[in-house]
Amino acid sequence: MTTLGNKRASYALLTLPSVFIYALVIVFPVVFSFVLGFTEWSGFGAPVFTGLSNYRKMLTDLVFLHGLRNNMLIVAVSVFGQIPFGFVLAYIIYRGLVKWGDFFQTMIFLPITVSAIVVAKLWNQFFSPAGMVTAIARILQDDPRFVFAIFEDRALAIVPVLVVILWYYTGIYMVIFLANMQKISPAVIEAAIVDGAKERQILFRVVMPQMTNILFTTAVFAIAGSLKSFDLIFAMTGGGPANYTTVIAIYMYLNTFKYYNYGFGSAVSIMIVILSLGLITLIQSVYRYFEAKYE
Repeated sequence: MTTLGNKRASYALLTLPSVFIYALVIVFPVVFSFVLGFTEWSGFGAPVFTGLSNYRKMLTDLVFLHGLRNNMLIVAVSVFGQIPFGFVLAYIIYRGLVKWGDFFQTMIFLPITVSAIVVAKLWNQFFSPAGMVTAIARILQDDPRFVFAIFEDRALAIVPVLVVILWYYTGIYMVIFLANMQKISPAVIEAAIVDGAKERQILFRVVMPQMTNILFTTAVFAIAGSLKSFDLIFAMTGGGPANYTTVIAIYMYLNTFKYYNYGFGSAVSIMIVILSLGLITLIQSVYRYFEAKYE
C-alpha cells in the first residue's frame, strides 16, 4: 500500500468512530423525525402515513402560531438584546470605563451559573401577586388591592419571560465578547489613541471590525437557543396561563409526551429545524454584508 493509501486508511480509521457516533446521535434522529412527521403514531403499533396533514394541522393551530410568535420575540430579544448588551458591557469592562470591572463582570455572569429551574422559581415569586413587582406597583399607585395581572393578558404575558431571558443569558455573551476583545493587541488601541481617535471611533473603527466573526457566531447561538427555549419557560409558566406564554418546544413536548402523538410532535421538531436554518441563513447574508464592508 502506498503512503497516500496508508494516510487515507489512518484518517478513515480515526474518524470512523466519531462519524458513527454523530450519525447515531444526530443524523439518525433527524431523519427518523422527518419520516415520522408524515405519519400518525401513538407509540404503539405501526405508524400510519398521513402525508402533510401534520404540517397543515400545525400551521392552522392558533396555539402553534402564538408559540411561534413568542419564539420570534425571544429570538429578537436574544439577537437585539442579549448580544448588544453583552457587547457593550464587555467593551466597558475591556476599556476600563468603570471601576471594579472584575466585580461587575462576576455579577453579570453569575446568573448563568444558577440552574434555570431555580431562576424560574425565583422570578415566579418576583412576579407573583404577592411578589415584589406587585408590592412596588401598590406603592406607586397607592392602591393596596392592586394585583399584577400581566400574565392574564394574551399579548403581554410573555413580557416577564423575555425580561428573565434577557437578564439570564446576557452575561455569557459578555464573557465571550470580553475574551475576544482581550485578544486585540494593545498596541493597536494605543496607536489609535495617539492618532487622536475618540472612544466612539475606537469602538466602531478598531474593535468592531475585529469582532465581526464573533458577532455572527453568537447570533447563530442565540437563534438556535431561542428556538429551543424550553426549561426556563416550562419551569416558570408551563406555557400558561391558557397557552399565553407557550413556545414551540413546549408545544412539541405536550403533543408528543402528554397526548402521545409522536408523528405530530416529530413534524413540530422538523419545523424548529427549518426555522433555525432559515434564520441562520438570513444572519449569514447580513454577516457577508458587514464582512465585505469592513474588509
